[in-house]
This record gives sequence, structure tokens and C-alpha cells, in this order.
Amino acid sequence: MKKNVLLLGRKLINISSIEAGVASENINLLSGTNLEDVKNIFSKNDNRIEIVIMGAGIDIDSRLNIIEYIFSISKDTTVHMKDWNSGPTGMLPFVNDVLTGLIK
Repeated sequence: MKKNVLLLGRKLINISSIEAGVASENINLLSGTNLEDVKNIFSKNDNRIEIVIMGAGIDIDSRLNIIEYIFSISKDTTVHMKDWNSGPTGMLPFVNDVLTGLIK
């Protein structure tokens, strides 16, 4: 069964470009930029988002609000936050590192 993976960034993440470079095949990639997107995506997927990967470009208060929301509605979603220094080009390697460790 495919796992739902939500990628969050300051700008909407181009799923097709990430999909082309992702090492795992057992995933359904979704993308958003803010708390409203997160709420909508969780709702449309019956709150079944297994993994959230968040870029560093989202301001800290928004990141914290997103995390608080996720942990208030889900007991099995993991949240992973990318570092700032690797920049936008670091997103794909970070996504692959997270998925390699979590998707079997």
C-alpha cells in the first residue's frame, strides 16, 4: 500500500520533478505551502498522511502551527524539517534520505 507523503515549502513544490528523483516507489506525493493546505490535504486523505517533510523556507511560527495541527489530529504521522543551509537544491536529497529510512 502506498504511503501519503506531504511535502511543504515556502513555494508550492513541483511534485513531478521530485517524483523523478525519488528513490521510493511506494509513495503518493502531495504538496502544500501553509496550514490551510495542510488541513485540506489531511481532510481529503481521511487524515492518512504518514510522512510530512517541511522545507526551511516556511517561517518558524507557521512551521510550529503546522506541526501543532498535525500532532493534534494524527498519532502516526512523522514530521521532518529540512535545514536552511542546504537551500532549495537540498530538498530532493533530504526527501530521499527521509524516505529511505521510513519506506520499506
